[in-house]
Amino acid sequence: MAPRVGIAGYGLAGRIFHAPLLKGAGFDVVGVVTNNPVRKSEALSDFPNIQIVSTIEELFKLKLDLFVVASVNSEHLKQAISGLKAGIPVVVDKPMGRNLKEVEEIIALSKQLNVPVTTFFNRKWDSDALTIKKVISEGILGNIFRLDSRFERFRPELSKDSWREHQSAADGGGNLLDLQPHLLSTALDWFGPAELVAASVRTIRGAADDDNFLVLKHDSGVDSYLSASAVIGSPGPRVRITGDRASLIIKDLDPQEALLRRGLYPAGGKWSESTKSAAFLHYGEKVVEYPGVDGNYAQFYVEVKAALSGGKWPVTTDEALAVAKIIDKAREISFR
Repeated sequence: MAPRVGIAGYGLAGRIFHAPLLKGAGFDVVGVVTNNPVRKSEALSDFPNIQIVSTIEELFKLKLDLFVVASVNSEHLKQAISGLKAGIPVVVDKPMGRNLKEVEEIIALSKQLNVPVTTFFNRKWDSDALTIKKVISEGILGNIFRLDSRFERFRPELSKDSWREHQSAADGGGNLLDLQPHLLSTALDWFGPAELVAASVRTIRGAADDDNFLVLKHDSGVDSYLSASAVIGSPGPRVRITGDRASLIIKDLDPQEALLRRGLYPAGGKWSESTKSAAFLHYGEKVVEYPGVDGNYAQFYVEVKAALSGGKWPVTTDEALAVAKIIDKAREISFR
């Protein structure tokens, strides 16, 4: 029998990411918490047999095997704690908490009650992330010493419908909580533990922080330069990794989000079409295409499904803590 899952929230995170990936990985999406009429209609359109409820307590009556927190960031702490206290394993959309204190509170309760919790660092299963891990294992870049990784966009006008762009950091808004967790989780996955040595976290458009830049020094000897900005008129390549023999450049975003926004999903836990990002090795003026690896966000939930039966969780609580610590420190040492 397919594991039964309930989702809190059915906006961008719940509907576009979690629900189709859960479906693709073989979960039975049985319930959603939302009080928004439009999202209620969308949930029923996507899952005709789903139960739409108004409270977390009602959701927990549906005999869940997994609870997914896909609500606004200000609700993550309260809802994750409710799920753990109900004895239900919990997946929290990134960021797990708005700050280190909240993340520590969630993880401490998880350990105390012996109920698992994990967070959705899905970009570890981007095409670029998987391609980079392959390149690192092959050693073709030589001694790697620098990573440039970025999520840069050009949106000079604020979106009136985006809570992320308007809420304060204390309420869970801003790019440091929205995009930097992706950059941090992958950089730490590729190159190991790191210390934050410089940061700039600021607002350009007058609302939530929308332009930030972090510099990490990894114990492995790699320096990471991580840029998350909504106001870059000429976005740089998605990622560049440099060693003393060559650089790897991946210019474009992984295509999976675009596929999910089109209403597609990875049936059976795998995409039926290519999800590769184009990758290139640069040797000065010489450029050679490198065969990329297909991305697969569904792998996160394939591993969650296995973890419910005693397997390893796809994102550890140590990973969630490491990212939260760096985000807190970035606010503390920011240039302005």
